[in-house]
Amino acid sequence: MSALLRLDALLSRFGYCSRSEARAWIKAGRVLVGAAVAKSPSDKATPANVLVDGEPVEHPHGILALLHKPAGCVCSHDSDEGPTIYDLLPPRWLARNPAVTSIGRLDKDVTGALLVTDDGELVHRWTSPKHKVAKIYEVTVAEDLPADIAEVFASGTLTLEGEDKPCLPARVEILGARQARLEIIEGRYHQVKRMFASQGCPVVRLHRSRFGDFTADDLAPGEWRLISPQAAGAGATSACRES
Repeated sequence: MSALLRLDALLSRFGYCSRSEARAWIKAGRVLVGAAVAKSPSDKATPANVLVDGEPVEHPHGILALLHKPAGCVCSHDSDEGPTIYDLLPPRWLARNPAVTSIGRLDKDVTGALLVTDDGELVHRWTSPKHKVAKIYEVTVAEDLPADIAEVFASGTLTLEGEDKPCLPARVEILGARQARLEIIEGRYHQVKRMFASQGCPVVRLHRSRFGDFTADDLAPGEWRLISPQAAGAGATSACRES
């Protein structure tokens, strides 16, 4: 972000304080523009030219991070169901405007790769089926997998209960009698669980091992790392495949 912003708007946008609190921050000398102490909330500057408490503005070009989502937390900002993924992230990320949000969601009991960002365009690019971003899941089920499950999932004719439009073709690799690896390019509500349930195989464990080109296997559950915007664009593009 290189546009000139009022300092009160800038401090609010990047999660430091509210616009109404900015005057006190500036009066206290906590904000520098270049090498000069800021004088007024109405002064304008680019984020790259501002220091707050002696430090550059954090992530002036936006945030994209890969989180290894642990079981037991939900992908919601406000939830009565217990801990959320946002409890694992820096509080200032949530105070930004817009705040960070997850790119798609994983159920409370599902683990694995999850991206979070404050960029709405990235959310659309990574979740829209037309961009065909692949997601890979490691699946454990309660019953033996049918012999024809790979054919059924790849057919493009599987219609989930309560829906009229069939699922797009999906790839499944059988790893064991009750274990499989599934690749999909959609993100319907509880899609993976519903696909396997439709074949008489309730899911008992689900882990997303890859989202686009990104895997969280190098992170412990609950850990995250930043991703550059360039890597994000390449990850989405190279992860796309023709159906």
